[in-house]
Amino acid sequence: MASSTSLCYGENLMSAIVHLRAREILDSRATPTLEVSLTLEDGTEARASVPSGASKGKWEAFELRDGDPTRYAGQGVLKSVALVEGEIASLVAGMEASEQAQLDAALCALDRAYPEGSETSQQEGCLKSYLGAQACLAVSLACARAAAVSLGIPLYRHLGGVEARTLPVPMMNILNGGAHANNTLAVQEFMLVPSGASDFPDALRMGTECYAALKSLLEAQGLSTSLGDEGGFAPSLKSTQAALDLMMQAIDKAGFKAGADATLALDCAASSYFEGHNEKHENKHENKQRYALDGVVHDGESYLALLKSWIKNYPIVSLEDPFAEEDWQGWSNATEALGDKVQLVGDDLFVSQEERLRQGLASGAGNALLLKPNQVGTLSEAMSCGRLALYSGWGCVVSHRSGDTEDSFIADLATGLNCGQIKTGAPARSERVAKYNRLLRIHEELGSEARYKWSGAQSGAQRGGQSGAQSGGASTGVLAGRGGLRTCDKV
Repeated sequence: MASSTSLCYGENLMSAIVHLRAREILDSRATPTLEVSLTLEDGTEARASVPSGASKGKWEAFELRDGDPTRYAGQGVLKSVALVEGEIASLVAGMEASEQAQLDAALCALDRAYPEGSETSQQEGCLKSYLGAQACLAVSLACARAAAVSLGIPLYRHLGGVEARTLPVPMMNILNGGAHANNTLAVQEFMLVPSGASDFPDALRMGTECYAALKSLLEAQGLSTSLGDEGGFAPSLKSTQAALDLMMQAIDKAGFKAGADATLALDCAASSYFEGHNEKHENKHENKQRYALDGVVHDGESYLALLKSWIKNYPIVSLEDPFAEEDWQGWSNATEALGDKVQLVGDDLFVSQEERLRQGLASGAGNALLLKPNQVGTLSEAMSCGRLALYSGWGCVVSHRSGDTEDSFIADLATGLNCGQIKTGAPARSERVAKYNRLLRIHEELGSEARYKWSGAQSGAQRGGQSGAQSGGASTGVLAGRGGLRTCDKV
């Protein structure tokens, strides 16, 4: 369901926003989500749709749903449609599409004008509690895409400037567990990283061949080849070790060498199997961690020892959310013990928000950020958080969500940030493959200028020396030159 709203616009603003239209569409899990079409005065049209996650961090921006049990079990987004075509349409009327920071700041200000949030917001103080992250982000992304088209430049160039030429190394989720699958595995994602590939097309080929090899191994063992939410296989396996062994066998069967051609990454999503809390005892933090995994309940020390054994026995280069979102002490302990050996990526911990990332930087919790724009709600805020991670010598992994659409914006975002890493699922299901195909086109456009190199395991000192140059710097990109990298609160 959708209706259109024409906007009044100023004179002589050739990239001014003149028309917004919103509609309720479906994501890859058959759940309603929002798509926004945006038209500029010069006739440029662009649209963007937003994803939704199954495994959500506690501090993510608010996701507005209708709550009407007679439609889509309450998951409809007609309230978001009305907000886009009503209050937001009036707000952005006549704004220049090239002024991304101004538009995003206005969206943030409008949302903050209603501190009580929407009638369905359950979490006090969460971001976008009135407008909802879907409406804000869909308008924000559509604006950026329209500006790029109007300017006649690729979206990644609009986002990152002339230095935007690093194709990301894909972390391909080819074996699913946790909230993304209906099986017995607690660990959520087992990812193949084609870190030894020569370029992005070669990386995609390697990952796809390993994916096919894994399928044949599962079939030979009489295991299910049904797919999880992100396109990876979702067999019922006895343990994390059994899943890791299968990954190694798939690499070998495909003709590659584990540790040289291809490495492994895990999304533990440890909040889903965490039981515990931190207590103050004699002016010190006594950690009462409990992690229930593979039939064993671990305390903090034994769980960290388990992670160390995985890294010792398998070519694991990245661990995402190895500790729970509330377990700051566990994160700090892990970073001290493992931070020079493996990338420790915060997803639920940081939820793509600068305030929480700065807390992680100050406390030594993690060394990389997972960047999901819908966790914060606008492009400017997401890019600002990603740049902060890169400038601080950390890794940054641009990511999809388990409930995604065919929108390929994150492929351009990863290239524009020069972050060098992307998560967008297995090479299966069109909403995942759309991102990979967009990256193939970007590689073709860049030609000899395209760069591809795994850098996720670099030390902070090594990465810090390169991050400014590789990310294009805050003054290089079209958006950066117009203030597009500032957060809403700073504009």
